[in-house]
Amino acid sequence: MSEEVWQIDPSGPLRGDVEVRGSKNAVSKHMVAAMLGTGPSTLHNAPEVGEVGLTAAMLEALGIHVEITPGEITIERGSEIRPRVPEEYTGLNRIPILMLGPLLHLAGEAFVPLVGGDPIGRRPVNFHVEALRSMGAEIEVGDNGITAKAARLRGSRITLPYPSVGATETILMTAVLAEGKTVIKGAAMEPEVVELALFLQRMGAMIELSPDRRIVIEGVERLHGASTWLAGDRIEAFSYLVAGLVTGGEVRVHGCHQDRLVTAITTLARMGARFEITDEWLCASAPDGLRAAAVQTDTHPGFMTDWQTPLMVLFTRAEGMSVLHETVFENRLVYVPALQKMGCEIEVFAQCLGGPACRYHDTNAKHSAVVRGISNLRGADVTLPDIRAGFSAVLAAAVAEGTSTLRGVNHIERGYHRPFEQFTSLGLKINRLT
Repeated sequence: MSEEVWQIDPSGPLRGDVEVRGSKNAVSKHMVAAMLGTGPSTLHNAPEVGEVGLTAAMLEALGIHVEITPGEITIERGSEIRPRVPEEYTGLNRIPILMLGPLLHLAGEAFVPLVGGDPIGRRPVNFHVEALRSMGAEIEVGDNGITAKAARLRGSRITLPYPSVGATETILMTAVLAEGKTVIKGAAMEPEVVELALFLQRMGAMIELSPDRRIVIEGVERLHGASTWLAGDRIEAFSYLVAGLVTGGEVRVHGCHQDRLVTAITTLARMGARFEITDEWLCASAPDGLRAAAVQTDTHPGFMTDWQTPLMVLFTRAEGMSVLHETVFENRLVYVPALQKMGCEIEVFAQCLGGPACRYHDTNAKHSAVVRGISNLRGADVTLPDIRAGFSAVLAAAVAEGTSTLRGVNHIERGYHRPFEQFTSLGLKINRLT
């Protein structure tokens, strides 16, 4: 099978306008939630990303009808549900685990293959499994996947050891049709989680968001189809703002509101970025150059882990030594060797630098980085390990001396809406090769 490769030449400042669609992280979860409704559900402002096609194929294998048109996805349950996600979807993304609860409601049994996704660290399924067991599911975790059955799921009190986004979403999509009340303590409160809760509420679910990371769900008998407009992707919005700053240009981002980028905006402003923000768009420039910074990632409302990959390239354009402390995934810095190959001066450490001790303190996880700027970047031939790393390598290539060849660009297309076209419109010299 031929693989697409991007060849990038330094192009000077990137300038122009980018419209971001709904987020990759939200659209696939909404598609799974739509299984639960009687009647069709429609998702507007849907991105054209690889994750959508992958999730649609899994849903169709289960007997769910999916219709995809530009910017819109309609999903409706078929008359017969097949409770088995085929093993050919093993390791491709993390969506199958989220289908367990809905399948138990619709068919009383389920099999899902082992999950995959980006190699950014252990994202264990045990939080999901334990939550479903506490709600009355019998579950076996085997070498090929997870088998579950349940006559009737019932509400439960669940305390998550860590505010895991995926586990919170699993519990939400299971609790809405379970008998009685479910209370999640230590829930993730990321905007995408709240967005999913709002969609389920439109479908007829009874959900209460309480202080101190508590979510209370009262199970209902049935849910109906609903329609929603997906909010703009905050990872994509940040990535394109940084693309302008890295290259000494200015990108105006439409379609993602300021409230989803509060912490990111202030972080960039501390580094010397100047912002213009309206209700329709926001843009950043750094006419006086950039300063080094110390940044720690965290769960919402902290600095998002997915924002740190483009930030790492921005650090190489800032005068002085910058520090990044990753506290969400222990192997998130897996992309650093690709950037080092392009001349980024980055050292990684197992210690907690740039913030208080985190849960990876006293482990061997290399989760802190020190970056020296300003680095002279050079073109290189690199293979991209994951979605966000892919985008950061494009940014590095845009300011490197000489041509860069990026392999594994399918990762970028899995998570960003039409990235080749977006970058071309901003003035990047980029060629597709196979």
